[in-house]
Amino acid sequence: MQSITKKRTAAIAIDLAISTAVTLGVEYFLRKKVKNEAVHNLITPTVVMWGLEYAQLRKSGQTIGYKAMGLALENEDGSKPTDAQIAKRIVYRDTISTFDYIKDRHHFEEQDGAILPHDRFAHTVVKEV
Repeated sequence: MQSITKKRTAAIAIDLAISTAVTLGVEYFLRKKVKNEAVHNLITPTVVMWGLEYAQLRKSGQTIGYKAMGLALENEDGSKPTDAQIAKRIVYRDTISTFDYIKDRHHFEEQDGAILPHDRFAHTVVKEV
C-alpha cells in the first residue's frame, strides 16, 4: 500500500470515529421522536457522515482526519473543489467506487493513491500538505 493510501485509510478511520460519536448524540434526541429502527441504523449515520464531510471539505478542503494525516482535497487544477464535486465524490465513493477499484486496482496503484475511483469521477486529487 502506498504512502498516500495509508494516510487516506487512517484519515477515514478518524473521520468515521468522529462521525460515530456525533451520530450517537443525534440518535439520543431522535429516538424519542422517531420509532423506526431503519432510520437509526441506515439513514442517520449516512446523513451525519456525509453532512460532516461535506461541510468540512467545503470550508477548508480537509476533514479532521485529512488534517491529522497531512492531506488535502483539491480540484485537478489545484483550486478548492466545488460543491458539486464534493457531493459527487461522496455519493460515488459510497455507492459504485468499490467496484471500480476492484475491477482496475493496478491503474489506481500507479498513481500512488492520490486518485481513487471517486476522485477520478469527481475530478479531484488528494495531495500531501
